[in-house]
Amino acid sequence: MTTQPGPLFDYLQDLEEAVAGIANTWRPDDPQYRADVYRQIMMQMSYGYFAFFHATPEHPDWSPLWNPVYTLQPNPDDIYLQSPISPAYRYRVSGTRGTVKMITFNTQMNNAGYPGDVDMTGEQYADLDDRHLQIAPDGTFEILLSAEKPDGHTGNWLQIKPGATVLMVRKRSYDWAGEVDPVLSIENLDPVPPKPRLSVEEILQRIKHMAAMPGKATKLFYWMQNQVRDEAGINVFKPAPIGGALSRQIYIPAVFEFEADEALIIETELPEVRPYWNFQLNDPYYNAVEYVYRLSSTNGHFAKVSSDGKFRAVISLEDPGVPNWLDPAGFQQGTIYGRWYDCDSCPTPTLKRVKFAELRNHLPPDTPTVSPQERAAELQERVRGCQRRRRW
Repeated sequence: MTTQPGPLFDYLQDLEEAVAGIANTWRPDDPQYRADVYRQIMMQMSYGYFAFFHATPEHPDWSPLWNPVYTLQPNPDDIYLQSPISPAYRYRVSGTRGTVKMITFNTQMNNAGYPGDVDMTGEQYADLDDRHLQIAPDGTFEILLSAEKPDGHTGNWLQIKPGATVLMVRKRSYDWAGEVDPVLSIENLDPVPPKPRLSVEEILQRIKHMAAMPGKATKLFYWMQNQVRDEAGINVFKPAPIGGALSRQIYIPAVFEFEADEALIIETELPEVRPYWNFQLNDPYYNAVEYVYRLSSTNGHFAKVSSDGKFRAVISLEDPGVPNWLDPAGFQQGTIYGRWYDCDSCPTPTLKRVKFAELRNHLPPDTPTVSPQERAAELQERVRGCQRRRRW
């Protein structure tokens, strides 16, 4: 007998667990924080539909991951795709390379918010980037994904280890407006029945998973950023590099805080070998700060390096009129994340808190001036570059 669905709200009760998570934020009694957390819950719900309804391991398909919703501090340089997979099947990913800085592929257990555990670099994890792919002269390529590498297979292969449930793809761009995105497809190579209509019970269960996801996700997010604050303090980069969702990528985090009449200066040496690096700002809830219409991130393509070879950036509410402004979009608290990808060293940056009016006293004398017209042109290029990438 078919289950008669009850009132929709009955299946959304777990949303209150996410609301209760505000107790783990830095200002639980601040009404702006509460409203921001409500917004965050809606962001995660919108992502949750794709996580639970869009595709299955039997019938894989790409869905957008964090790009449109900013949750889990997505890298602004990356366009993320995901598809459910299973070691019970063989898959083919194929398409064209494009001209982006790099493409990475990784299989892992679940993702933040899915039912069950999350494993980003452990026993269920395997990854691959395009530098290790066989790519035809016309830019086309194929990757076989399977539990075991077939005898005699000489082409590209990525393992699906026992327990892995998702394939993640990062289309990583450096010059947003000047690069061409890859075009990719994913197919199950094993015979399966046609994709079925979901039963009443399956729909209701997946709605409950969607409602539970924001609470599980924010519990993880707040714990991660609070751990950085507890171990490193405020305005101090955590000296021990954090490995994460890519085996060749090192994260360098810090919790930032400043007053409206102040600025923060990031300063760091740069690795000699640095295939990719960036810095980005996140809000106090571990979401990426608006990065289409705000200059809240930079990378090795856009960043201006000082004459002494160091990278310096300025975090401030107002435009400081110098290169490498990181605009926090109105936030005076949040996190900074840097990334060194496959670099020959992992320098730990420093943060200096200064009065905004005295900023230039703390920068090299030859630091250039960026005019309002130049800044407007920089932002216009950013908006065009971001909108021309396929984020949905």
